[in-house]
Amino acid sequence: MRYLPLTAEDRQKMLEAIGVNSVDDLFVDVPKQARLLDSLDLPDHLGEIEVERILSGLASKNIDAGSVPSFLGAGLYRHFVPAAVDHLIQRGEFLTAYTPYQPEISQGTLQTLFEFQTQVALLTGMEVANASMYDGATATAEAILMARRVTRRDHVLISGGLHPHYRDVARTLVLGGDIETLPLKVEGDEELVSKISPKTACVVVQNPDFSGNIKDLSGISVACEAKGALLIVVVTEALSLGAIKSPGEMGADIVAAEGQSFGNALNFGGPTVGLLASRERFVRQMPGRLCGETMDVDGRRGWVLTLSTREQHIRREKATSNICTNSGLCALAFSIHAALLGEDGLRRLALINHEKAVLLSEKLEKLPGVDVITQAFFNEFTVHLPVAAAEVVERSAERRLLVGVPLSRLYPEKNEFKNHLLVAVTELTEDDDMEALLACLKEVLP
Repeated sequence: MRYLPLTAEDRQKMLEAIGVNSVDDLFVDVPKQARLLDSLDLPDHLGEIEVERILSGLASKNIDAGSVPSFLGAGLYRHFVPAAVDHLIQRGEFLTAYTPYQPEISQGTLQTLFEFQTQVALLTGMEVANASMYDGATATAEAILMARRVTRRDHVLISGGLHPHYRDVARTLVLGGDIETLPLKVEGDEELVSKISPKTACVVVQNPDFSGNIKDLSGISVACEAKGALLIVVVTEALSLGAIKSPGEMGADIVAAEGQSFGNALNFGGPTVGLLASRERFVRQMPGRLCGETMDVDGRRGWVLTLSTREQHIRREKATSNICTNSGLCALAFSIHAALLGEDGLRRLALINHEKAVLLSEKLEKLPGVDVITQAFFNEFTVHLPVAAAEVVERSAERRLLVGVPLSRLYPEKNEFKNHLLVAVTELTEDDDMEALLACLKEVLP
């Protein structure tokens, strides 16, 4: 189909049917002072080769995380994606598959989502998982809405260690209600338990938290249970679940996570894939879709949408979510990568990430004026610099090195975080990258 499929004759017939003489007559109600009378100051059209050359030049001004030593994290992480992942997701039966409304012709898609749910449940230590959300931030918001439906309470208590973007998305999507957010403390927030009351619907904590701290959440879980509140655990680095105790083992009621680390590249921030899992007794309040296993009339194993309580399926007032789709292809990439790794491979990969992070932290501690604040971490930690972290980031970028994320970028109102830098390490971080970071900091630090 042509981009502009209508001929001049087609347009004239449409104008006649409407009862006007020209397209301009359609804008008579727009005040003249609001109309664009002259041509825009834009260059003339160019050929495909010229346009591609210009756009490539603009793109080259970006420094992507794969072209230079990068220690960026803060919710999205650069991991190796096997070539098999991209190959398999482009197979026709996966790439062209869409929402499986008719199970008899969507068995492949349904089985894929069923396997995805199984993997998420195993990783998070929960009993049931749904068929993917948009991303970790919206999954967190959906988890809060789910907890409010289960408990019939409105008060939401959010740990200061939750990613600030997740916090903001939750405030946007969870309209109404009482949301209380504790301030970020890079060494942890012990005051959380004292804030839980009989009015609290849920407590939202991140593990590892935004500054990289790994916590034992069992005490918070006990406190939540005593007051009838639900514990929501958020995970932004899914690979950490291969090394640390799962949220389910620590007493989580609902888990919301970002699954980008498996099978999905950074892509300048997206798309990504959200994960949501919970205890089975809350399944009726779970948003999105849930694929289940069944038997057909001939006794053969098959897959169906067991739960699909979205607005387009049932009455709006009965829906548990207004999610219109899911990150199906990203979920497939997640599932393929996780299957390629297997349990042993996942644990080895997680161990490599942790060991490299420990090695870098030990090297940074030897630099004058540099202090590693996060003591128990997976592959991301916070360091205190003798100068403003944002300035160090800018000066390092000029040397083509991405040294991390300054906390002042996400907490501009918190002057005490001015010198804090969040540093992430993955299996793609080479020894040469670490040495380049150390050499750069020696140059830019006083």
